[in-house]
Amino acid sequence: MPDLHPDVRALLEAPNFVHVATLMPDGSPHSVAVWAGLEAGRPYFFTQPASQKARNLGRDPRIAMSVVDRENPYRTGRLRGRVGDTVEGEAALALIDRLSRAYTGQDFPMRSGVVFLIDVERSGFLELPFSDTPG
Repeated sequence: MPDLHPDVRALLEAPNFVHVATLMPDGSPHSVAVWAGLEAGRPYFFTQPASQKARNLGRDPRIAMSVVDRENPYRTGRLRGRVGDTVEGEAALALIDRLSRAYTGQDFPMRSGVVFLIDVERSGFLELPFSDTPG
């Protein structure tokens, strides 16, 4: 498995928003914002098992993710890969709560979910020379 770009790793270690793209049954893209983090060096996110993204990934494990720096939206990371593993039950809740605490300061209120661990095939980072303050 290729190494995750160090700047992408840094973005995933902070509570930045991530867009996850999966493929619908007809091949069209489905994209949604999620919380994401790293577990043993692998990107992960969670969702409800019946969600569209979970159903899409159950059928086709390919995924693309982009992460935007909350402090500077002109710093972005991107990665492509496949779902390598899923985690459910108490182990999933521990990962879900860890993410929720990073983003909100508290445990996640819904006490169910499935965690998707991503095997990265390619990653990259881009920082554009703009300021996020106009003028």
